[in-house]
Amino acid sequence: MDNPKTSTKPVQLLDDLESIRQLLGDDTLQPPLLTETVEGSDQIPMLFEQIDEPVVTAPAPPPPPKVEAQPDPQAKRQETLLHLDVELRAAAQLIMQDVIDDFAPHIENEVKRRLDARLDWLLSHYPE
Repeated sequence: MDNPKTSTKPVQLLDDLESIRQLLGDDTLQPPLLTETVEGSDQIPMLFEQIDEPVVTAPAPPPPPKVEAQPDPQAKRQETLLHLDVELRAAAQLIMQDVIDDFAPHIENEVKRRLDARLDWLLSHYPE
């Protein structure tokens, strides 16, 4: 079904354009045919025609800033695990060194005591 408003719009637009043309005093003026050129305007060259004027080109835009590619999540995870491994090993070394420092005097005293006991036993069993 046609809407009465939509069917009258093109007719109304044509009437409005005709009244504007009459107001401007262009009653005798006819639009140019598609094969004619308009006087006073430059003709657009066809693709196969040569242009004598140099073509002005816009300067090339600067290259976009380099954006580092986002690392692969698996590679980032591996890097994090490697970093944690290094830190854990360093912490274990420090703990072990603290334990050694704490027990070294006790171990040294025990070794001296056993050496003295062994020396006494050896001297008693092997007289001069």
